[in-house]
Amino acid sequence: MVADGKKSDISLAGTLGSSAFAACFAEICTIPLDTAKVRLQLQKKAVAGDALSLPKYRGMLGTVATIAREEGVAALWKGIVPGLHRQCLFGGLRIGMYEPVKNLYVGENFVGDVPLTKKILAALTTGALGITVANPTDLVKVRLQAEGKLPPGVPRRYTGAMNAYSTIVRKEGLAALWTGLGPNVARNAIINAAELASYDQVKQSILKIPGFTDNVVTHLFAGLGAGFFAVCIGSPVDVVKSRMMGDSAYKSTLDCFVKTLKNDGPLAFYKGFIPNFGRLGSWNVIMFLTLEQAKKFVKNMESS
Repeated sequence: MVADGKKSDISLAGTLGSSAFAACFAEICTIPLDTAKVRLQLQKKAVAGDALSLPKYRGMLGTVATIAREEGVAALWKGIVPGLHRQCLFGGLRIGMYEPVKNLYVGENFVGDVPLTKKILAALTTGALGITVANPTDLVKVRLQAEGKLPPGVPRRYTGAMNAYSTIVRKEGLAALWTGLGPNVARNAIINAAELASYDQVKQSILKIPGFTDNVVTHLFAGLGAGFFAVCIGSPVDVVKSRMMGDSAYKSTLDCFVKTLKNDGPLAFYKGFIPNFGRLGSWNVIMFLTLEQAKKFVKNMESS
């Protein structure tokens, strides 16, 4: 990722392809933590004195262990197919279009360090546009991840990703694939800004420190910073998004927010914070490390 006002040295197609590949690879590596995060976020607060309502999932590792024990290790990768669909579309667009949009905002003749405000604006733009296209894949991913172990004889709502797409359209209508679009656009635009703008800014700052170069160590620190900022800023809208997509009882984004605040308290908006940071932190490190290497590979391919 270019840390100043220079244009990318690979083609747009190469940038989009590298971005989609890096996002998909990071998704495969970290989706067990994402599944744990979704289960924790959808878990309702226990009613006092009700033993049957005691929380089933406790903490990131406890949730992962419970899912693996009750449903099998493969269940941790529930939603991987729509997850990869999502990353090809959303990851490719939001990451791949970031540099072109950033250069558009600063102007083609700009020289020097790009202002942080322009970086944030570019990331907000690509995050919002990307998830508007990819929302159906996010919806299916969350619904598949949300379904836990069922009692004997109770069939699953969906047999797989493609069945989920067709079932939702058939039973709920085509527009249902864009359920939760409002909080999803808010969440992904904000998180995209936190990830890409912070990675860009941290990398730019690190490269000004004597002894640091554009290498794996710099990418590692910048990726961790991007993940931390993203989860701190994006957790509340992420919880609302997961609940709206996993439970059709909510009428709107505001209704979900109010009911969550009333029934579960303000800390509910940071449910799953540790697995979310574990997931986003590791996702960003893997994605940005892979992205930087993929773009170098594409650059060599295009220049040969």
